[in-house]
Amino acid sequence: QVQLVESGGGLVQAGGSLRLSCAASGSIFRINTMGWYRQAPGKQRELVATITSGGSTYYADSVKGRFTCSRDNAKNTVYLQMNSLKPEDTAVYYCMSNTIVVPALDVYDYWGQGTQVTVSS
Repeated sequence: QVQLVESGGGLVQAGGSLRLSCAASGSIFRINTMGWYRQAPGKQRELVATITSGGSTYYADSVKGRFTCSRDNAKNTVYLQMNSLKPEDTAVYYCMSNTIVVPALDVYDYWGQGTQVTVSS
């Protein structure tokens, strides 16, 4: 099994910044894509950003230019630097890893428990 532990959420004023971290541990052979999703009250979970093992990134249009996704492959950790935060960024943020596990070398998507980000106006 693989566990993802997130940290870094909190309350911030509009225009402020937060940095989320997500560390994966467990029966990991290799992690492919890692990413961040978010879910606001009454809305569906949506993709925020992804990053491949090689460092290629993808961002939702709503966060382009404000959020930066990065990773440390040696630490199996993904980060989300969030700048110029807006009230509409308020949501529970979840990290995800597409992981090859040992010993079977099967591939699964794993999810973190979620961390609350609240942006006040």
